[in-house]
Amino acid sequence: MTRAKKMVERMSELMWKVEKIRNIGIAAHIDHGKTTLSDCLIAGAGIISEELAGQQLYLDYDEQEKERGITINAANISMVHEYNGEEYLINLIDTPGHVDFGGEVTRAMRAVDGVIIVVDAVEGVMPQTETVVRQALRENVKPVLFINKIDRLIKELQLTPQQMQERLIKVINDVNRLLKSISPDRFADWRIEVAKGNVAFGSALQKWAISVPSQKVTGIGFKEVYEYLKKGEVKELSKKSPAHVVVLDMVVRHLPNPIEAQKEKIKVIWKGDVNSEVGKAMVNCDPKGPVVMMVTKIVVDPQAGEVAVGRLFSGTIRPGVDLYIIDRKSRNRVQTVGVFMGPRRVEVEEIPAGNIVAVVGLKDAVAGSTCTEVEKMEPFESLKHYSEPVVTMAVEAKNPRDLPKLVEVLRKIVREDPTLRLTLNEETGEHLLSGMGELHLEVKIEKIRREYGLEVVTSPPIVVFRETVTKTSPVVEGKSPNKHNKFYIVVEPLPAEVIRLFREGEIDFKMDKKERRKKLQEAGLDGEEAAGALEFYEGNLFCDVTKGIQYLNETIELILEGFREAMRAGPLAREPCMGIKVKLVDCKLHEDAVHRGPAQVIPAVRSAIFAAILQANPTLLEPYQNIYIMVPQTMMGNATREIQGRRGHILDVKIDGEIATLTAKAPVKEMFGFAGSIRSATSGKAIWSTEHAGFEKVPPSLLEEFIMEVRKRKGLKLEIPKPEDFLA
Repeated sequence: MTRAKKMVERMSELMWKVEKIRNIGIAAHIDHGKTTLSDCLIAGAGIISEELAGQQLYLDYDEQEKERGITINAANISMVHEYNGEEYLINLIDTPGHVDFGGEVTRAMRAVDGVIIVVDAVEGVMPQTETVVRQALRENVKPVLFINKIDRLIKELQLTPQQMQERLIKVINDVNRLLKSISPDRFADWRIEVAKGNVAFGSALQKWAISVPSQKVTGIGFKEVYEYLKKGEVKELSKKSPAHVVVLDMVVRHLPNPIEAQKEKIKVIWKGDVNSEVGKAMVNCDPKGPVVMMVTKIVVDPQAGEVAVGRLFSGTIRPGVDLYIIDRKSRNRVQTVGVFMGPRRVEVEEIPAGNIVAVVGLKDAVAGSTCTEVEKMEPFESLKHYSEPVVTMAVEAKNPRDLPKLVEVLRKIVREDPTLRLTLNEETGEHLLSGMGELHLEVKIEKIRREYGLEVVTSPPIVVFRETVTKTSPVVEGKSPNKHNKFYIVVEPLPAEVIRLFREGEIDFKMDKKERRKKLQEAGLDGEEAAGALEFYEGNLFCDVTKGIQYLNETIELILEGFREAMRAGPLAREPCMGIKVKLVDCKLHEDAVHRGPAQVIPAVRSAIFAAILQANPTLLEPYQNIYIMVPQTMMGNATREIQGRRGHILDVKIDGEIATLTAKAPVKEMFGFAGSIRSATSGKAIWSTEHAGFEKVPPSLLEEFIMEVRKRKGLKLEIPKPEDFLA
């Protein structure tokens, strides 16, 4: 029997021993060594050769990942690890560290129960470390810590053992500060402590690690590591204290099995009744319960087509099972089930609850779908991505004959990656693909060329603005085309706290009305608005503050559709709206339903909202990024000039020996091409990263120029619209 076949058999047996399963992620700031650590663990499990570990980057199997040297896709692999004479099944997901691919991290965290946070010993806790820790804790995922690249402290920084310990204690304290601020209620249990053994130190590239528990077995602690590294005896060290054993032992000891994890996790990710039949089955991770799966990723397999990857929370999934895809209101039949071994998908006969599964046949599912045998089930909470698309490219087929294929491929790509947005520009007929940043879109366009063999032409990247208001409008009357219906609308700025509460899921329209009203009032709405809040859409809120209007109940859905249409593309430049509160203060409706249909109501509401926005001191918001640059002190001036030349501000400068770390902020619009410029300005010596920093108002001096730029690109009239343009 081949080695691979043997491993699949062992895994198939272990899938049924839920207490022997660990579903884990690896997450970190970019370049802190996640994929190298994954390699090291996989080699230890005998899936790739020891020699290649660290160079092979087995889970970066996409051609672009190899060329760019970064992880783009979250990759899944299952392996077997022996601890204290018992075998454990480790289902591992390696996730990207680049801010543009944060959506992959969010989705992976829904599937796992524990996470190894990797921190570079030299760089310490970085912004993206903070983001991934926040993403993990939101999903109730328990962390352990691996401090990587310890060898650099000795080789490059030439620290003494005492200085090394001080630096490592600082990293641990920084991680604990993060855990405490994000999740104070779990901190006592999840705190990272050397003595507890939930932190390991080592070098993933050199394949060695140590921890307090491992020292008891191997006799190798800090003092010994220091000696080995000073003498250059790395091979010897990795034989005596191999990283895969130390790290996976820590995973088995400190991270929960699916039964322990689901007891808590289900309450966080599902708002249904935990005492119902399906609720109990999920809380107990019951293989005999109804099948309930949350899809966290869609992978396109050249042979099998679309594969839905996700976490099975209840039941046993096998070919032939009919599942209801709740968000798509459709039924699909499971054709095959299996697990991923990195690039290979291995099919098995059946998989019970508590595992990460790869299913062929769920053709209607998208990332975030709840797939279940229980048709009337409350779906899982939707996945909340922490930033929104801020950069757009127009994409056209080079050969007009390929247009139908391009439309199909773009739709596929958006199903695989829900952080992308696809819109059709009605005026120009272009397809607009919006993503998290320049790199995000470059990678997707390249994928269209390589994987689908489609030649496409793209525009340079364009920033996506948001339209908003800065004061309260007067009451505006919108009349339906037949003049039989009138809507009276007021718009005003929506408090930022209201947006935050909705975005982070602390408020939704499923919760108790009184509780929602109270929270909205605390966040800055008055009582009437809080009671009349009907819909939160893309960062905007609609409130009905009317009293006793006849036929309003029958018409409200059409009014809301008018609101959504207005918010999708505002009046200034047809850009999405954000931070606007729209209030319906009165309306007059025709008694005959025929005279208040969609063609009458939707345009009347949309026009009234547009006219109100234009009388509420409208402006554009533009996306900003925080930028972090590590550079030799001698080149600090060059890096500073590079930022300031892009409408950026330096927020902070820290000097540590020869190295300066700059923290800055700049508009995304000015950041295109920054990679090349900073490289030449610092002779390639700068290490830099960015993170999203929300939206800020465009400076008044640039407002008209930017509006005209966008209107010109979209083929709109080159003038700023007036309220009367929208009023009949």
